[in-house]
Amino acid sequence: MPYASNDDLPDRVRLHLPEHAQDIYRAAFNNAWPKYAPQGREAVAHRIAWAAVKRHYHKIGSEWVPIEP
Repeated sequence: MPYASNDDLPDRVRLHLPEHAQDIYRAAFNNAWPKYAPQGREAVAHRIAWAAVKRHYHKIGSEWVPIEP
């Protein structure tokens, strides 16, 4: 189901990503949800959300940091 706030995100997102990256994840997931959820493909919406985060952040060690322009 769509996420109303970052507090509702799964722990693997909420506990590891910076707040801005969580915003990106939530927006991308909520945007993909109407297209994929009715087909029973929620996992696709999560993959789309992670892809959106990875366009703006990358992981260094255990920390997610913004990609410099």
